[in-house]
This record gives sequence, structure tokens and C-alpha cells, in this order.
Amino acid sequence: MKILIAMHYMELGGAEAALLGLLQSVDPKRADVDVFIYDHRGELMPYVKGEGRDGELSAKLTELTELNGESRKKWNLLPEVAEYTMLERPISELEKKGYWRLALARLWGKWEDERYKKYNVKGLESNAHVTFQQHRTVKCLPMINPDVEYDLAISFLTPHYIVLDRVRAKKKLGWIHTDYTNVFINREMEQKMWERLDVISSISSDVTEKFCEVFPSLKDRIIDIENILSPGFIRKRSQESCPIFEQDSALKLLTIGRYSKAKKMEDIPYLCRRLVDALLVERELNGVEGELREVERGVRNIKWYIIGYGSAEIEQQVRDEIRKEGMEEHVILLGKQANPYPYIRCCDVYVQPSRYEGKSITVREAQILCKPVIVTHYPTAPSQVNGKDGVIVPLEREACADEMIKVLKDKELLAQLEEYLKCHDYGNENEIEKIYRIAQS
Repeated sequence: MKILIAMHYMELGGAEAALLGLLQSVDPKRADVDVFIYDHRGELMPYVKGEGRDGELSAKLTELTELNGESRKKWNLLPEVAEYTMLERPISELEKKGYWRLALARLWGKWEDERYKKYNVKGLESNAHVTFQQHRTVKCLPMINPDVEYDLAISFLTPHYIVLDRVRAKKKLGWIHTDYTNVFINREMEQKMWERLDVISSISSDVTEKFCEVFPSLKDRIIDIENILSPGFIRKRSQESCPIFEQDSALKLLTIGRYSKAKKMEDIPYLCRRLVDALLVERELNGVEGELREVERGVRNIKWYIIGYGSAEIEQQVRDEIRKEGMEEHVILLGKQANPYPYIRCCDVYVQPSRYEGKSITVREAQILCKPVIVTHYPTAPSQVNGKDGVIVPLEREACADEMIKVLKDKELLAQLEEYLKCHDYGNENEIEKIYRIAQS
């Protein structure tokens, strides 16, 4: 069977990591998989090409398999097509390069988005601009691999107009990666888009439930397919050196994600200050003068590291909160890291302070690397953390800080979490069987 998977780019994000996990699980004896990336950019792109820094690992990802006397890769990366690379670049660049139709179509979509913003009365995070623009630009794009009719075409990240209108396939599948009750969309427009798909894939039952609250008529079209992760790949990449963590004797907390409203990183400086204050108070009550002086110098204390990228506005908000709370020595921004796994391996506790998530890949990656995790009580949190493999704390920041203090003081609990994680396998490569069944049916 022939399968096409389409994706925007390969930046450092949850959906991109999930795609890489799916590709690693491909059995070329069962499916001939083509991958079409609109714009060949991003830190994870070398792994799709089989050209990552860790050459041995990258080669293994796309290793050849003997099939009927021929060698076949796990997947085939289709060539980049110029028009698709222009979908998210500055419109001024399109004009300079002569893509006038695309530029005008994007301007049209941008104008529609500006008009529609007034309905976002709750101030929800919005990706509507991408949907409006792709809806208008899709007619300006060439067909993808037009000589081939696929058994299944997968649009890995919304919006799905490109796979719907620019791919020949017997069946078409679109993926859901987020909690739709917490994002601002044009419901009528998206309803029509989702209705055109043969199958809708959701990353968890909780995400499915939230999606059906918004689009109840699509309930019978959804199937749950979890983000596919390869523990071997994650553990191998985690072995790279991480001097900044390995040489730091502090209790190290780590958060990874995009600077966005969903991730709620602007609360981290406040939470960290509460943790530091609690440690100081405890040592003052113990009357240990030497330890108190040590804390004041910040030698043995708590440090909260953030691997983050995305909204410059929210990143600045985090920096402002760091200064406001006086946490310059305790909240450390590491920027974008091509390989976050060594940082996870070397941290003491992984923390996800989000407002909402679909199903956090970084939480699962931390669990694979046997790190205790603390997540806030966003709606889908119970689908990932059950009390034995992590702790759910309140979403409201004062209560969140109070509960985190209790957890971090409870060394026995942290040890129990780590032991539980060591005894459980979080790999789920067999989820790809669901994709094979859809393509064959």
C-alpha cells in the first residue's frame, strides 16, 4: 500500500516529534511511505533526511530493508516544491520572488482573519489566520506527486486543505493535536473542512471528547491514534553531554515548550520564587546558619530551566516576571535546543505548567527517561499522569505553588515515582497498526 504524510516543517515541537516517532515505526515491507514537508526547515529536518548530527542514529532511522531483492528505506522524502515553501514566509518575500498570486491569496486570508478577530471575545489563543490563509492559497499550489494515487493521505497538522485538494488518494486522514475547546476558530469553516476527511485521528480520548464538544456531528468519524514515541531513539539522543546541568548541584526543574498562552510559562518566576522562599523559611526554622548563608549565595538551591521558543511577546513577559520576582539567579532561559533530551536526563523533576494541552509529548518523554513529572490540572492531564507516574497540581498559581512545595519536599514520593517509571514501558510503536488498517480498509 502507498501512504503519503504531509507536514508544514520540522521545527522543535510536539507534533514534529510525533511525526518523527511515526516514521521510525514504519515497516517498509508493509507500506511504501512518501513524506512531503512543505518547507524543509527546522532542527528535526535532518532526521527526516537521515542526516542528523548523530550520524549512526540518523542512518538507522532510515535504514534500508531488503524487500524482493531490493533495498528500501523506511520512508521516501519527496523534493521540496517552491510554492509550498512560501506559505508561511513574509509576504514581502513572495512579492520579491514573483509569487504574486500566492501573495494576494495570503493577503486575502489575512484580511478575513482580521475581520474575524472581533468575535474572539474570550481572548483565546488563535490559529485562525493559518486556516484562512491556507484556505485561500491552496488553489494557487501545484498537485503533490500528481502521477501517484495513494491508498491513504495523511495531513499531520491542521489546516488540512492541502491534502484535501492537492493530493490524489482513496482515503484522507486529518490529525487533531490540541484541545479544541481552548482555541479560537471559525467553527463553520472548520466544520466544512473536517467533514471532507474520511477519517479524523485524535491523539487521546480526552482530545476526542473535547473535539466532539465543538463538532458533535463528527463523532463517528474519529479514531484515537496516540503520538508514537520510540524509547530507544529518545534514550540514545539523551546520552549527549549536558555540561550546564551535569555541573550544577542545584535541584533542577525543567520545562520545555513554545512560548504561548497554552504553556503558561509566565507563571514560572512566581512559582520558583515561592519554592525558593519555602526553602529559606525551612532552613531558618532549622536554625542552620551555615546552610542559610549558602542559600543566600544561591549555591545549593532550586533552579528552574526553560527550553523555550515561539512568541517574542510571551518570552518578554517571562523575562519581565523574572525581574519582578527577583529570580534572575533561579529561572534560567536556555532558548531553543536542537536536542532537549540530555537536559531531561539530567534534570531532577520535569514540570509542565500548562493551561491546556492535547497530550504533552515532553511529559511522556520525561517519563520514558524516568524523571518525576509535575503537571498542572489542565483538562487532559489525567490521560497522561495517574499519581503513580507523576503528580497533578492545581492550575491556579498560588495553589500550584503550595502543592509543588509539598511534592518537592517529599523525597520518598519522588523516589517512588522514579522507581515506577523504571518498571514501565512507554513505547507505543504498535499504534501504527491502526494506520495500516485504515489504508487497507
